[in-house]
Amino acid sequence: MMVKPSRWFAPSDAHAWIMGVLNCTPDSFSDGGKHVHLDDALKHAENMRNAGAAIIDVGGESTRPGSGPVSEAEELRRVIPVIKKLSKKNIPVSIDTCKAEVMRQATRAGACMVNDVTALTGDAQAVHVVAESGVDVCLMHMRGTPASMQHDVQYDDVVDEVLAFLEARVAVCTAAGIGEERIILDPGIGFGKRLQDNLDLIAAIPRLRALGFPVLMGVSRKSFLGELTGSQVADREPETTAAVTACILNGADGLRVHDVATQARAIKVAASLRQASH
Repeated sequence: MMVKPSRWFAPSDAHAWIMGVLNCTPDSFSDGGKHVHLDDALKHAENMRNAGAAIIDVGGESTRPGSGPVSEAEELRRVIPVIKKLSKKNIPVSIDTCKAEVMRQATRAGACMVNDVTALTGDAQAVHVVAESGVDVCLMHMRGTPASMQHDVQYDDVVDEVLAFLEARVAVCTAAGIGEERIILDPGIGFGKRLQDNLDLIAAIPRLRALGFPVLMGVSRKSFLGELTGSQVADREPETTAAVTACILNGADGLRVHDVATQARAIKVAASLRQASH
């Protein structure tokens, strides 16, 4: 049975919620440098919210393949003013970070969810910060680090290994006092995965959901789509639409996307198709 949904979204059998990507970075793979200024970031967030995003995912450190970390101070400088402003406008915000202090200050500034690509393994204090904050958390699978994750990728069975990792992280989180109703899972499409691994994980969404938690899928503009068609990052919205549709038909509860307006339309159609097939 699916765990009771979180407070800021209410997915049904026919719909999926949208997480809009707001990269406050100069070097993210898709839109780096576009929203580093506060006014630009706020305008883009409001546009995504108006287009149908349930929550805005604010990030101050790129996790693209090959990227390196930024300092805690720099990450805080990039994200905290944005989170404060959006929270005052009653726009739900998640903080995309693996640093415990960034999580702490972001949730105090108004973020209602932590979205961590390391599933709270990247900082020894992260689990405790999330437990004490009372916010929701998205636990994502990643093998290695953004700098190394696409080097020599190997799995015996990618689905089994991702499921085992996420189950183990759920156990750690609940033992630390994070309620099950606060947990969302993400298999980490493109994070230490080969083309076939990504395809297998999209097909395995029903198995992910069987763990009992909402599943967030981040397929937007990812490299595996370019591998399939030869398209460049800025021209992958058609491929993203196809992947989003597949995720919805397989049961995904949420989609993390860059072009909210376009993908909201795709999700409506895919959700209707999913509903009709039941």
